[in-house]
Amino acid sequence: MFENQPKGLYALALANTGERFGYYTMLAIFALFMQAKFGWTESQAGQVYAIFLAVVYFAPLLGGIIADKIGYGKCVTIGFVTMFLGYLGLAIPTGADEAGKIAMFAGLTCVSLGTGLFKGNLQVLVGNLYDNPKYSSSRDSAFSLFYMAINIGAMFAPSMAKWITNLYLGQYGFVYDAGNFDPAYLKVLYGAYGLCFGVACVSLLLSAGIYFACRSWFKHADVTAKQAEAANQEVEELTPKQTRDRIVALLLVFAVVIFFWMAFHQNGSALTFFAKKYTNLEIYGSMRIWFNIFSLALIALSVYTGFGALQSKTMKGKAICGFATLIAWGGAAALFLGMDNPTMSQPSDFQQFNPFFVVALTPFSMLFFGLLANKGHEVSAPARIAWGMLVAALGFAVITMASTGLISPMDLGDKTQSILSPSWLISTYFTLTLAELLLSPMGISFVSKVAPPKYKGLMMGGWFVATAIGNYLSSIPSMLWNRIPLMYNWSILIALCLISAIVMFALLKKLNKMTA
Repeated sequence: MFENQPKGLYALALANTGERFGYYTMLAIFALFMQAKFGWTESQAGQVYAIFLAVVYFAPLLGGIIADKIGYGKCVTIGFVTMFLGYLGLAIPTGADEAGKIAMFAGLTCVSLGTGLFKGNLQVLVGNLYDNPKYSSSRDSAFSLFYMAINIGAMFAPSMAKWITNLYLGQYGFVYDAGNFDPAYLKVLYGAYGLCFGVACVSLLLSAGIYFACRSWFKHADVTAKQAEAANQEVEELTPKQTRDRIVALLLVFAVVIFFWMAFHQNGSALTFFAKKYTNLEIYGSMRIWFNIFSLALIALSVYTGFGALQSKTMKGKAICGFATLIAWGGAAALFLGMDNPTMSQPSDFQQFNPFFVVALTPFSMLFFGLLANKGHEVSAPARIAWGMLVAALGFAVITMASTGLISPMDLGDKTQSILSPSWLISTYFTLTLAELLLSPMGISFVSKVAPPKYKGLMMGGWFVATAIGNYLSSIPSMLWNRIPLMYNWSILIALCLISAIVMFALLKKLNKMTA
């Protein structure tokens, strides 16, 4: 799993981990922040949330165009600075008036543009490391590891947001209550959420420190096709037809994944609203282990030490990894036994399950597809995307079953019907994560491998544009939240995933031929 990887991968992955930790700390409470501060409805908050996500993922297209001209590293540096200014602007306390809204949107603009300069170009640097024939066979596994690193940051983010929120509320004599709409309580609550934006500032500084301290490990990958030609370095030459075919193949994939991201990115909006309105936030018994982030981290760690024990070539290595696995499980059990019964959770807590499952399941995914490849049955990236859409449909089928018999949001109003077991949402996130592992890291690897050298930044930006469109369309379930029954809302997402899967399977032969 970690064999035949350049050390530059780990530096870039760690830099991205820090940046993503701050971003997802902010994102975990963003919709709830807008509701608490400005009194916006689920529909209003969901619309702004979706627009922000769309801009965040659209901006890498601009960042890619700029990077193909001035260099990937320069864009990453400018991105760090711009993102920091954005998070700092969001962290500064403002009133719930028009000036406060202007300040919020200004901060969001900086975060979006900075992410556009940073995100796609950092991944181009990762891909360029594998243009070296020595490492080319490890490209797919590298992006799986890189994606796992992203989700390590994302996994801890909701718990950080929860801890800060509870600490701040406690200083004013409050405890978190999803049904409390008292103005005094809400003012303290959105003040607590504002501190979470400050965490993003600190996390970004640490990320930048790692990036610049280890720059020598990947500096050789910071070369555009234009710069390589000027330095008389060898560049892959493509005919106009080959270039056109590769771009067409990428555009077809981009068009389909739009609908995956539309469905998937309900975690910060519709699924969070579902947790707030319908899920029992009092956690009893064995279910509590899912709501201690450190227990989850130790369980995830045990997966890697367990694989290490199985894959180690020496008895000493097997013994060390085996012992570490036992320690991890023992630590997780100790933390579980020390938890209150019941344990109170918050709606944002459920957002930690997706990154946890990504981190914990990545080794199994790599093992499964590695075994298939060794047996001569390698699954292409387009095929994985098609299967990912089917699995995503299954995930929303789970939440649809959970919604049977529930009062519709339009009839529930400001009240809550907190009767559902958290296991429904956990199962939904588990299934959606399986879909994500089939689609996202392999999709990025596919772009890195197939994109014409002169358009690497642009094509990586195109992947994020598709993501942006999907993120914006993710607002549709929020807009329909108070207008149609829950089951109808989820059914729309199921239908879109199934249609996308059918289209992808129909194009599979053509896509594989284009990229052969």
